[in-house]
Amino acid sequence: MDFRSKRAAGIIAQVALLLCSSYGTTGEEACDSTLVSNLPPLSFRSSSQLSSSHAPGFAKLNRRDGAGGWSPLTSDRYQWLEVDLGERTKITAVATQGRYGSSDWLTSYLLMFSDTGHNWKQCRQEDSIGSFPGNSNADSVVQYKLQQPAIARFLRLIPLDWNPSGRIGLRLETYGCPYTSDVVSLDGGSSSLVYRLSPGLRGTSREVVSLKFKTLRNSGTLLHAEGEGGLGLSLELERGNLLLLLRQGTSSSEPRRLASLGSLLDDQHWHHLAVERRSAHLNLTVDKHTERIQIPAEFSGWDIEQLSVGTVQSHGSQKAVVSKRTFHGCLENLQYNGLNLIELAKNKDHQVTIMGNVTFSCAESVSVAVTFPGSQSFLQLPGAAASSSGGVSVGFQFRTWNKAGLLLTFDLPQEGGVVWLYLSEARLRLQIHKAGRALLELSAGSALNDGQWHSVGVNSRRGRLSISVDKEEGGSAQGSHSFPVTVESHLFFGGCPAEDERLTCRNPFNVFQGCMRLLTLDNQTVDLIIVQQKQLGIFSNLQIDMCGIIDRCSPSRCEHGGRCSQSWTVFHCNCSESGYSGATCHSSVYEQSCEAYKHSGNTSGHFYIDVDGSGPIRPQLVYCNMTEENMWMVIQHNNTELTRVRPSPGVDQHSPHFDYSTEEEQLLAAIGQSEHCEQELSYHCRKSRLLNTPEGSPFSWWLGGPGPGHVQTYWGGAQPGSQQCVCGLQGDCVDPQHYCNCDADRIEWAEDSGLLTHTKSLPVRSLVLGDIQRAESEAAYRVGPLRCYGDKNFWNAAFFDKETSYLHFPTFHGELSADISFLFKTTASSGVFLENLGIKDFIRIELRSSTQVLFSFDVGNGPLEVRVESSVPLNDNRWHRVRAERNVKEASLRLDGLPVATQEAPADGHLHLQLNSQLFIGGTASRQKGFRGCIRSLQLNGVTLDLEERAKITPGVRAGCPGHCSSYGSLCQNQGRCVEGANGFHCDCSLSAYTGVFCHTEVSASFKSGTTVSYTFKEPYELSRNSSALPSSIYSDMTLRGENVSLSFRTNQSPALLLYVSSYYRESLALLINKHDKLEVRYKLDSGRDTEVLRSRVKSLADGQLHIVTIRRLTDSVSVQIDQNPREDFNLTSNGEFNAIKSLVLGRVHGSDDLDPDLSRLASLGFTGCLSVVHFNSISPLKAALLHPHTSPVVVTGPLVQSNCGASASADPYAAENTRHLSGVIAVVIFVIVTGLAITGRFLYRRKETYRNQEVKGVKQEDSQDFPFNNQTDSQNVSTGNPKEYFI
Repeated sequence: MDFRSKRAAGIIAQVALLLCSSYGTTGEEACDSTLVSNLPPLSFRSSSQLSSSHAPGFAKLNRRDGAGGWSPLTSDRYQWLEVDLGERTKITAVATQGRYGSSDWLTSYLLMFSDTGHNWKQCRQEDSIGSFPGNSNADSVVQYKLQQPAIARFLRLIPLDWNPSGRIGLRLETYGCPYTSDVVSLDGGSSSLVYRLSPGLRGTSREVVSLKFKTLRNSGTLLHAEGEGGLGLSLELERGNLLLLLRQGTSSSEPRRLASLGSLLDDQHWHHLAVERRSAHLNLTVDKHTERIQIPAEFSGWDIEQLSVGTVQSHGSQKAVVSKRTFHGCLENLQYNGLNLIELAKNKDHQVTIMGNVTFSCAESVSVAVTFPGSQSFLQLPGAAASSSGGVSVGFQFRTWNKAGLLLTFDLPQEGGVVWLYLSEARLRLQIHKAGRALLELSAGSALNDGQWHSVGVNSRRGRLSISVDKEEGGSAQGSHSFPVTVESHLFFGGCPAEDERLTCRNPFNVFQGCMRLLTLDNQTVDLIIVQQKQLGIFSNLQIDMCGIIDRCSPSRCEHGGRCSQSWTVFHCNCSESGYSGATCHSSVYEQSCEAYKHSGNTSGHFYIDVDGSGPIRPQLVYCNMTEENMWMVIQHNNTELTRVRPSPGVDQHSPHFDYSTEEEQLLAAIGQSEHCEQELSYHCRKSRLLNTPEGSPFSWWLGGPGPGHVQTYWGGAQPGSQQCVCGLQGDCVDPQHYCNCDADRIEWAEDSGLLTHTKSLPVRSLVLGDIQRAESEAAYRVGPLRCYGDKNFWNAAFFDKETSYLHFPTFHGELSADISFLFKTTASSGVFLENLGIKDFIRIELRSSTQVLFSFDVGNGPLEVRVESSVPLNDNRWHRVRAERNVKEASLRLDGLPVATQEAPADGHLHLQLNSQLFIGGTASRQKGFRGCIRSLQLNGVTLDLEERAKITPGVRAGCPGHCSSYGSLCQNQGRCVEGANGFHCDCSLSAYTGVFCHTEVSASFKSGTTVSYTFKEPYELSRNSSALPSSIYSDMTLRGENVSLSFRTNQSPALLLYVSSYYRESLALLINKHDKLEVRYKLDSGRDTEVLRSRVKSLADGQLHIVTIRRLTDSVSVQIDQNPREDFNLTSNGEFNAIKSLVLGRVHGSDDLDPDLSRLASLGFTGCLSVVHFNSISPLKAALLHPHTSPVVVTGPLVQSNCGASASADPYAAENTRHLSGVIAVVIFVIVTGLAITGRFLYRRKETYRNQEVKGVKQEDSQDFPFNNQTDSQNVSTGNPKEYFI
């Protein structure tokens, strides 16, 4: 929307926030007096005037003198009106009005302030918008109140746009009050002030030092505070930044940097500085930006004894400590705890020592700069003076953020010759071109786009051409030339005119964007004020007498440690290695819990989780164990092993401490977010008592909870405060008189172990073991890793059953950065998910149609919309994920896995999103266009809104939202069945040959020649029990008219029997590899007929590679599929019924009397190789043998080794770890090895008959022969163990 038209209506009552870089004191007294109306005409100046009756002295608000206001001779953007207030004044508001009785008024303008009438400082809205909207007619008054007062003597208003049917016309007023200050000037030599504080001023709980300063030098010491022993803090300028340094006495060691704040502080404008000390931290403020700094430990009890201003002066010494540079500039209103130190110096107080040339006024040198803001900017100067000496001598200073741009160009007298001086890759380069080729090229300097002032010199004399940067400190280069290098006619700085018919200026490079000053031609200074008055040269789109550079990286808008870089107009955030993404590194790239990773299709492994999303808590690395129905998050500490403790001379207590792999705030946030947390605590003892003593005080205890933890006197499995172990709670301790087994104090080994589940006491921080000093005492302890499952936020949901129903929450505060994420499912085609309103600003996310999600907002620049279109309907009653983000650079919208949609924010637009209404979820304030359906896991800037709790007390909204298999059921693979849960789902793998959280992990085993796995189907007596059926029909339940058989194998054996199924009627099915390395399927479905042999044409199956076989039979039709080969179809001649099947055997077949001689010989050889994911109809015999041997009708003889030999047979598309893992994308083979062995370990673990959830890890000390406790690794580390063998 057009800027002027947007602001045209209702502008009178509008109040904008103007954030000016000048800082002023704020008081409660009124500061709104008129400042302009009583000024004499001589206080007004302007660039020009249309006539004497349009003079600037008539530009007073609501006056009709003269022609009713000021109008310049020509209406263009080079006009200005200036007001001299007579002295530095506090300005709080500005009002504008058009020229009375005319069609002349401004619609937008720039506002400048200055102390001297030079070196103007532009005032901006929200540090971004340079222009202010003006009037919509000649009579209305538009007033803007400044959020922070500006302190200035001069005010300049520059018209940008005006009524297109008229010309520039203006009346104005400013509001404010007098400003008083005490000023001191230091000359940068040996001048300084030293204040020795009286004892009465020291040792206060709160200390504040505040001042304002201005300088042209980019380095120098502002302030040094010193205490006892020479320990001190210094505030120093370095390259225009303010540093807080710690100094250790007068030693020559380098000071330690504690903080850096501010930028471009050498711009000769006033900057506010304040340091506040509060107990253990400092608040350092530069202008409007404050940083909190933790005070180093050595400052405990530190008191300021002396303050040095302008240099580092050691206490008790008259000699200044050597620093990079003393301060050269002015200081104002220097105060310590409200004491005016400059006033003390003026009055020659005995506490103050004045050293060197110190004056109590601020004399400022005039340095006129010029800003080249854009593509049409250039400055053309005549070159006659430069050519008079027969050479060229040009000098200037510049500062910029851009790596490239034309600085200077001019034509040579020789036809077609041109000189270009330009920046390229932040280096200074000079080229002389003629006829399309370079005659001379020079290069000097580096990193010249750092925003600092750099001096440049170009000199040509006697056949030598040289360039220098920073007076050769930054580099120089020179070369010889055989042609005259002089200026033919004009020099062009910064760029070329857009319309140059004579082609006197050619620029093949980027235009220069930055500032220049101190221009010299032939050693003569160019007066830029004369240029501004158009008495010298020609220019376009320049801002003269000011440097408009802005540091867009100070303070950095890049969040979470993102690295900020910038050009003249924009900044960029490098988010690599930060764990966050987006234009400002705002949104986390990690999920917030193991639960969320599971529902993205991931399996067990190490993951980074970010518990608060875009919040301040950093990501943490955890292990997600997804082998159970609950997803366990495992956080390790430095000692999870079973650790032996023996008596040591002189040691009465043993106090181990546990350091966790995550930081404190990460740890507590993860616990708080989880539904359940637990930690194993075990104590193994022999003559070592634990809790109960005769005096009633415990021998041992532990500390747990936040920080260092709180003392806990109960043990694992018992209740907090009970001073019991789990056996005391259950009443089965070895000695009924005690509440712990170890308190029986017996010579035999005993154990007290259990789980700690009280989250306020977790994690365990340290143990204190007391009864270990007796000679016969022995003990061992173990504190397991912290384990948590569930995510309170992930399943937090609400169901909206009407368009008029909604939930409301407090106002959303996302002024500069806002991210919103949630999941939804619906059958409706439209509805508003979320809305929050302000006076004019708003933010809204809605389902615009059945295939479109719309994110819209307004921060004062007009509505901006970002939309994502889906190719499939979104009202399919399945969960869809929405993630929206708005920051100062752009807005983005993500929907499920579709490409992200973005919209850039205006380069110089409003930044702050200002909302004041309640936040509406599922509806709007108007109760129209509400959303019908479910919203889940709603987070705003990393904070989860508790929809369920609010829904419980809101009519028309229900807490929770069941039905997750419609969205996540596809994650269950290989015939796994999705099972709904109250919160979430799980995959039932009972009918699958696979296992794992998604039934995706293959179950494989290595067979030796003597290995047999025999699965028995129903016995006859089971079928006939309580049945009146005839004997001939007792097998009817096991009569098959078809089979679905699949398996994977790897072997070098030929011939080899892979699978054999027998029946009570001497019928059979055999799957084998014949002596020609081909697959045979042998069916005998009629005991009175010969076996039918089906031979595949696929060769070389005994090659040691993994092969996948699928066999399907329906009556007499059989199909065989091997790997990716074409399917082979066969027909049987028998009746197609497989009657009364008895058993299925893998490996060696025992008792093979029913087999034909050829098959009998083969069956007796057994099978050597690998079998994996064996499936016969609904039966998985190999899985039953390995994972459920005690609950399945399976018998294993010989060695059976669970292995990962069938790894590549996995159908798991997520076998590769997610890129968020510790080492990025992990290879599929390695991952499956880990998963397979973890399953083995889990199986072993489940067979242990103990109430504990985890076995202890290895004992650190060497075990004694009578120490009865085994050492096992944690479940997530089982993968490092060897394969387990089972002999039955």
